[in-house]
Amino acid sequence: MASSWQYNENLSVHPFCSSMLLSICSFNHLPRFFICHPLLAIPYHVAAMQTRDSLSDRPSPTRSFLDFPARTATVHRTTGETDVQVSLNLDGQGQCNAQTGIPFLDHMLHQIASHGLLDLNIQATGDIEIDDHHTNEDVGITLGQTLHQALGDRKGIVRFGHFFAPLDEALVQVTLDFSGRPHLSYGLEIPTQRVGTYDTQLVREFFVAVVNHSQMTLHIRQLAGINSHHIIEATFKAFARALRMAIEADPRRMGMIPSSKGVI
Repeated sequence: MASSWQYNENLSVHPFCSSMLLSICSFNHLPRFFICHPLLAIPYHVAAMQTRDSLSDRPSPTRSFLDFPARTATVHRTTGETDVQVSLNLDGQGQCNAQTGIPFLDHMLHQIASHGLLDLNIQATGDIEIDDHHTNEDVGITLGQTLHQALGDRKGIVRFGHFFAPLDEALVQVTLDFSGRPHLSYGLEIPTQRVGTYDTQLVREFFVAVVNHSQMTLHIRQLAGINSHHIIEATFKAFARALRMAIEADPRRMGMIPSSKGVI
């Protein structure tokens, strides 16, 4: 079957519609179709003639993430306060081994891996005898650095991601962009200072660290919620799903950087 479709000029069609139909047909890969103006009830046809090889004979532009080079990275970061190692596989199966010494943070890191379909191995020790702040922040820093390395030049990825995650009464929206311009817009209103032993102020500190070191733009919005655990967990789940969307292969951009500037 042929695949080049030409506009039939012998039709009585409004000039604007004629121009639009001619533009549509010029792509040379659209099938014959019928349009009916809803007010004038005038049928418009795009007549077709077969002049080229079938579309099915053309090579498909679609490629899967399997065409990416291995998207893995490991970062080991040591300071006077913490020792953190993160290994990451962007094309994983959601497996996670997180041992940070902060049980609630470990639980949230499992959400990122499971719902983002990342394989994560995070090992951290720190001065948690003082408080959890340094370890929480440095895990975020190291995870951000690992994401940045695994993504490389960002060729072939969707780049943008968004998700609404409900958890019982809580509803959180996350939108992100691997823009190369770190920015966090944080809109959580967590009603209690602690969930178990975890200081809820550290949620923001974790995402600040991830954003700055992955060079991501991240917007977090709380639309509903009164339970602190539900709000935080919904946030990490929404982040994971938005992340998953952003890092997946765009079959129409394989080998191309997803920016009009040609660089991120």
